[in-house]
Amino acid sequence: MLSKVPEVTLYFWIIKILCTTVGETAADLLNENLGLGLTTTSLIMSVLLVVTLVLQFRARAYVPGVYWLAVVLISVVGTLVSDNLTDNLGVSLTVTTPVFAVLLAVAFAAWYASERTLSIHSIRTARREAFYWLAILFTFALGTSAGDLTAERLNLGYWVSALLFGALIAAVTAAHYWFRLGAVLAFWIAYVLTRPFGASIGDYLSQAKADGGLGLGTVGTSLLFLVTILALVTYLTVTRRDVAVVGEED
Repeated sequence: MLSKVPEVTLYFWIIKILCTTVGETAADLLNENLGLGLTTTSLIMSVLLVVTLVLQFRARAYVPGVYWLAVVLISVVGTLVSDNLTDNLGVSLTVTTPVFAVLLAVAFAAWYASERTLSIHSIRTARREAFYWLAILFTFALGTSAGDLTAERLNLGYWVSALLFGALIAAVTAAHYWFRLGAVLAFWIAYVLTRPFGASIGDYLSQAKADGGLGLGTVGTSLLFLVTILALVTYLTVTRRDVAVVGEED
């Protein structure tokens, strides 16, 4: 198979952050605004994710529309996994955050033990792709718990949390370009951090002013970011500017 994931460009990070924002606001929209509840919302989105991942696995190369739809859906499902544990089962965010961190570390360890690489430039077999999407799911669940922990449990607020995680992303970027932090490690740290960063932005835009947000609502915020994602993915589908170089490794 050719590479099943996009090249890591500025477009990649922009769409990734937009997807994380949609994951937060869409989960709230379906769960609270439409009154579906966490359980029903989780079942519906999980089924949609499975169907999309089947299409993704059956593809022989990177298809922007299918790939980014899977990222949007896994963002929503990852959010719901964290929310179900905290809201339905009463598990504290101080517990879920380290637990998801450990699960992510285990997924990485199993991936590396099997494939001897964690580079996303090597996603050209079904087994590597399975490890990739499992790791992605845990990054979203971990990012959701970490973002909620800082914004709500630690009372930092949404915009302060966004600034905090944005600063951490900037630090990782600087460490990679100026202090020789490995590309693979830098990528995965940034990937985890963009989840709470995007979620904090989404919450800040959508939540009521009384709760520390701008009051744009989950409907308006979700539609705004979904339209932007669609425009960018359409552009990349036409231009193919994010197609990874075959055989490239980090």
